This record gives sequence, structure tokens and C-alpha cells, in this order.
Amino acid sequence: MLTKQKKLILSHAQRDMMRRAGSVNAELMDFLRPHVQAGITTLEIDKMVHEWTYDHGHKAATLGYQKYPKCCCISINEVICHGIPDSTVLKDGDIVNVDITTIVDGWHGDQSETFLIGEVTEEKRAVTQCAFDCMHLAIDQLTPGCRVATIGETVTPEAHRRGFTVVREYVGHGLGRQFHLDPSIPHFPNRQSRIDRLFAGMCFTVEPMINAGTRYTKSDKQDGWTVRTKDGRPSAQFEHSILMTEKGPEILTQTKNGPEKGHRF
Repeated sequence: MLTKQKKLILSHAQRDMMRRAGSVNAELMDFLRPHVQAGITTLEIDKMVHEWTYDHGHKAATLGYQKYPKCCCISINEVICHGIPDSTVLKDGDIVNVDITTIVDGWHGDQSETFLIGEVTEEKRAVTQCAFDCMHLAIDQLTPGCRVATIGETVTPEAHRRGFTVVREYVGHGLGRQFHLDPSIPHFPNRQSRIDRLFAGMCFTVEPMINAGTRYTKSDKQDGWTVRTKDGRPSAQFEHSILMTEKGPEILTQTKNGPEKGHRF
């Protein structure tokens, strides 16, 4: 999905545009927050995303993107990512990732959260906590000019220490006027991530996908989008859009009402 091009270094005016896009996207997440509960369908949540986004004069980035049919991705329990909203009803015991991306004056804000619905199993709570903690631990390790591998070198050992695994097939990405840009942001260290660096003016996502069981995935051959854990055990994810500044990483998609660093689920 990455658009191969020279790494995008934003001017100060462009950084402000990305800050606005991130802020709008976070506002949408806070709008959705009280509605993500037992009894609602994922399609109803998608309808809220559509109405809020277009009523505010913005666009949903996923709608029509590579023929994706909805305005957001909603992934429940063993679904890792790219779950398509439908008539599925959320119920007590589910963990639910809501992934939203808003285009604001041509610039993209991108984030996701995993919500706990009612009383969940200890495994689901623990894997959700791990995904959240790994995201913030990785962000905290970033410095101007650091290697992209800093992220994977932080996330993978922490996930393994807690008995979980890190998805490799799906990664973070550069962000700007386009949805997916270089550099690729894997949450495990690899050769390319040890070469690529994150310079001031670059914008990208940190979005570790943590599995309770095996790291291996399987894609739904019928809808062409939904990705599940191969063993059917739960998966959790959190995502923020990050701007690297001369002083360090800046989170662009921090919500006013959502979990902040150090939150315990």
C-alpha cells in the first residue's frame, strides 16, 4: 500500500496542517467513544463516522480506497485489522478495534483504539494493555534522526516478555497528503528499518498489532480485506499519527477523553 517516493519532509506550515488533521480525527474518535458498547452494530458505528465526517466538511480516507467499501475499519476479537462494518452486534466480552482516518483539507489524520466491551477475559485485557503500552513505549524511544528499527526493537521484546507476539504482515507507514507513504514502519526490526531514519518534519504512524497466540495471520478470501489470527485467539491494536519535530515525537491524534500514556485497562 505504500507509495514509493522520496521521504516527505513537511514545512512548518504543512506540519500545522497535519496537526489539524490529527486533531479532527481525534475529535471524531471522542465522538464515537460513548457509542462503542454492547448492542450496537458495527455498521451503525460506520454510519456515525460517515455522517460526522461529511457534516464537518471532511472525507473518510478508507471509503473507496482500493475499493474498500466503508468509512472505517472495525475489528473484533480475533480480527487483527481491516474488519468491514456490517450487521454484527457488539456484545459483552468483546474487544473491538476502531480504526479511523480523516482527510482534512487534503491531509490525513489516522488512529485506532481497542475498546473493551463489558467484562472481558483476562487474556483479552492483557493483550489490549500490551498493545497500548507497546505503542507508547515505542513513541517514547524516538528521537530526531533515529532509525525506524527503534520501534521494532522496543515493541517486539516487550510483547514477547509478556507472552504475546507481533504481527509482521501489516505495519505502520508514512502519512501526509497521501494515506500510505514511505517509510514503512514495521513493529519488528528488519533490514530496511535499520536503514531508514525518522527526521524532523516526517509524519508517520505507530500502530503495533499484538496477538495473544501465534503471530501468523490469515486473510478472508471472500471479502478480500478482513485479517484474522491464524489460531483464532484475540488480537489488539492501538495507533497514533506522529510528527517528528526537532525536539522529538509529537502525537497528533491524542484524544481529550481517551486513554493516555500510563492508562490501565
